[in-house]
Amino acid sequence: MRKPVKAMLTTAASLLALAATPVLAADATQASAGQLSDGTPVTAVTLKAANGVSATVLTYGATLWKLYAPDRDGQVADVLLAYDDLAGFEKRPNFWGATIGRYGNRIAGGKFTLDGKTYTLPQNDHGQSLHGGGKGFDVQNWKLESIKSGKVATAVFSLVSPDGDAGYPGTVKAKVTYSLDESGNLQIAFDATTDKPTVLNLTNHAIFNMAGEGSDRDATTNVLTIPASRYTPVDATLIPTGELRAVDGTPFDFRKGKPVVQGIRDGKDQQIVYGRGFDHNFALDKGVTKTPELAARLEDPVSGRVLELLTTEPGVQFYSGNFLDGTFIGKQGHLYRMGDGIALEPQKFPDAPNHANFPSTRVDPGKPYRHVMIYRVSTSSR
Repeated sequence: MRKPVKAMLTTAASLLALAATPVLAADATQASAGQLSDGTPVTAVTLKAANGVSATVLTYGATLWKLYAPDRDGQVADVLLAYDDLAGFEKRPNFWGATIGRYGNRIAGGKFTLDGKTYTLPQNDHGQSLHGGGKGFDVQNWKLESIKSGKVATAVFSLVSPDGDAGYPGTVKAKVTYSLDESGNLQIAFDATTDKPTVLNLTNHAIFNMAGEGSDRDATTNVLTIPASRYTPVDATLIPTGELRAVDGTPFDFRKGKPVVQGIRDGKDQQIVYGRGFDHNFALDKGVTKTPELAARLEDPVSGRVLELLTTEPGVQFYSGNFLDGTFIGKQGHLYRMGDGIALEPQKFPDAPNHANFPSTRVDPGKPYRHVMIYRVSTSSR
């Protein structure tokens, strides 16, 4: 029996409408990024969302290399400072976009005590351990475990850090999963296990300018919001004193949002003098959470590009690019100077193993470590 003509037309129209409906998805592709100086091949994985957001991650350092974001007019720009090639990352490591471990941020004197035993870590020229030491996770070539396209595009990277690596106890098996959904939300999940009690503090060290990398508007023109009523002041070597100080009435009050440039030259505040600007951990009002919650919001008012940082961790380190001294040549030959980019690193607090009042960074066998953070990219209206 033939269908009525009207029914056939209705069915055809439905099929045409379905075909015209955009299928939102996120793609994952991989390509060679070249070789390190010792011949080790490095892979680049690109995750691309339907709305124009894309992220490229290197196996070297499990590094977030590029993050393209559209402005309110649809113009796409890379908002991350970094090098153009592997040679730059090797010759002058600067943590840009890298996965940081075993311990993000500083440990005083390069020492901590755990269960009555003192462990000694590699020290920099300031006599402290920074971001895991000179051969941290940021300069290791991670294994690419898998990539997948779909409603969420994912790339999974793994690394084994042996017992005693950089002075830390326990064999740590780490995994970093980058996931980009069809709306352009980039999630980074850090998972790790250990076979001995140890300390662990993993994060990403991306350097942002929401006006776009190399823009004539530097990152200090970005408007920053941090929902934190306290921060951890530091000594002259940028090690936390152990105090949790109120931001009220100080340049560190970003609760209502303000341009980064406001307060960055306030020489009357000793903390600004110590940091040459902002280089401090903020104690988020939310504390430790099971799911990621807002830690910071960064906006370029001109283009309308917005970045929201969400995390399960209790702190975020805000660094205003104070040590970019004009000797760093980055993407497209751009010369990076002070304030050209800023970092927002979600984390446990710096030097926490040496401060009993700070959130613990201890990890034990059978109790896996997990930190989930999200870079949520959007645009604001005029």
